[in-house]
Amino acid sequence: MFKILLAEDDLNLGILLMDYLETENFEVKRCKDGAKALKAFQQQHYDLCLLDVMMPELDGFSLAKEIRKKDPLIPIVFITAKSLKADKLKGYNLGADDYITKPFDEEELLWKIKALIRRIPPNTSEAKTAIITLGNYQFDPHNQSLMLNGKTRRITEKESNILQYLCAHKNNLIKREDMLVALWGENDYFLGRSLDVFITKIRKYLKEDSTLNIENVFGVGFIFNVPLEDKR
Repeated sequence: MFKILLAEDDLNLGILLMDYLETENFEVKRCKDGAKALKAFQQQHYDLCLLDVMMPELDGFSLAKEIRKKDPLIPIVFITAKSLKADKLKGYNLGADDYITKPFDEEELLWKIKALIRRIPPNTSEAKTAIITLGNYQFDPHNQSLMLNGKTRRITEKESNILQYLCAHKNNLIKREDMLVALWGENDYFLGRSLDVFITKIRKYLKEDSTLNIENVFGVGFIFNVPLEDKR
């Protein structure tokens, strides 16, 4: 059953959402503040997070930042009473996948959740925290590191997130817009240029193994070519 972490300090709305989503065959864990939600996330696997922005103990933005440290790819939807552009941009910069503004229709939220579910690659939940073998390299997403011949290179959080996304879709065509939405929350020209810079850096990190190649597919996106024996 698809597991959702719901962090919402409004008791009535929280119970209403939990009951509605459970009738739609989701398993929901409701927490009344950000600190309790973070503890729950650290103790159990979830497939998607619904986070209220304004919460006691730990606000939704701070909670999302902590969640992203553990799982760079889990879908995050912010629930907010604000519709200010600055707040939305802050959320997207923290890795939000979508936003919904109070008051909202439960069915609208359901369709947002279903749209995000369709983007989740199958059978990758265990690979999110495991060490990944890439040719002669060992990639540790949790510790943001690449190891080759006993030497470790520490990479940035965003570089790790991008490489993990490439690994989750290796040897398959990755559409640029899908990658941007998954990692930044939107498909934007300037974010696309940033993605190109990160891809160039990752190519340099992997250059010691000629069997690894991040191929440009003109006008579409990328293919992360990895030797077949590393395919999972």
